[in-house]
Order: sequence, then structure tokens, then C-alpha cells
Amino acid sequence: MNGHRADSGARIRPGTEDDLEELTRIYNHYVAETPITFDIEPFTVDQRRPWLQAHPDSGPHRLLVAEEGGKLLGYATSSAFRPKQAYATSVETSVYVAPEHVGRGVGSLLYTALFDVLEHEDLHMALAGITLPNEASQRLHERFGFRPVGVYEQVGRKFGSFWDVAWFQKPLS
Repeated sequence: MNGHRADSGARIRPGTEDDLEELTRIYNHYVAETPITFDIEPFTVDQRRPWLQAHPDSGPHRLLVAEEGGKLLGYATSSAFRPKQAYATSVETSVYVAPEHVGRGVGSLLYTALFDVLEHEDLHMALAGITLPNEASQRLHERFGFRPVGVYEQVGRKFGSFWDVAWFQKPLS
């Protein structure tokens, strides 16, 4: 895991409790400023702790962070797709990059590391939901072998508008 480094010197590692404040700041940017997530209200660090704890250092549900010079650049996760047991071999993946580091290849670095660790898990499919429009996220997912499988139309209301969500999937085994 510690071997994943970007040319810029970024290092990929599992997220920890020490990262929680910055992870919350990054996510809250997307909550407050974009339709990318359908959460409406920003989280406190304590509210975000159960999410962190649901992503241990091993197993199919991971949280990886990109760090450079002691600062977090972003994070990637694989999370339970749905709670029913038959879905256990599927994960939903996502990437969030700190707004000041967008466009530097951080998302690609994180996804490379995430899919490397997921190769060793009993997983069959990765899924990703992308609020439309979001061409950058669609391109990232397609670069990593995801293919579009459908669009749920107007399923989320945020900022006074209804948003579509495109679904992508990628075989893992």
C-alpha cells in the first residue's frame, strides 16, 4: 500500500481517525457546493465517524487517502452496495478530491490503488453512481473499465432542481 506514489510525491495509505477532520471538510465541500452527493446538510466530525469506522484496513470496504506533505489531497472508498447478503460481492466505489487539488490526477492515483487492493478480495462487481452532468467523473470511471448501464432520471432533489444519476459497473473478478 505504501508503495503507491504519484510523480508529485503523493502517497496512498489507509484513512485513519487522524484524517477524519480533513475527510469531513473535503466531503462537506461537495455537500454544500455541488449536486455530486445527495447529502444536503454538512456533517460534523462526530457524525462522520461511523462512516470512517465502516472502512477498516482490510476487507472489501476500504478507505484510501492520498497525502502529500502532510496534507490530504482526496480519498477513495469501496462501500457496501446494498445491505442484503446476496449483494456482498458488489461494492459501490467513489472518489472525492479536495477542491484545491482537482485536475492533478489524484482521482486516478486513488482508483489505481483502490482497485489494486480490491483484487485480493472476494468481490465480483464495482458500481458507481454519478450525478449528471459530471463529464470528468464519467471519463475517470470509463478509463478504469466501468461501462454505463443506465440512468435513473430525476431521482434526487438538491438546490431546487432534480438530478439524474448515471450508473456504471466494472467486473472485478
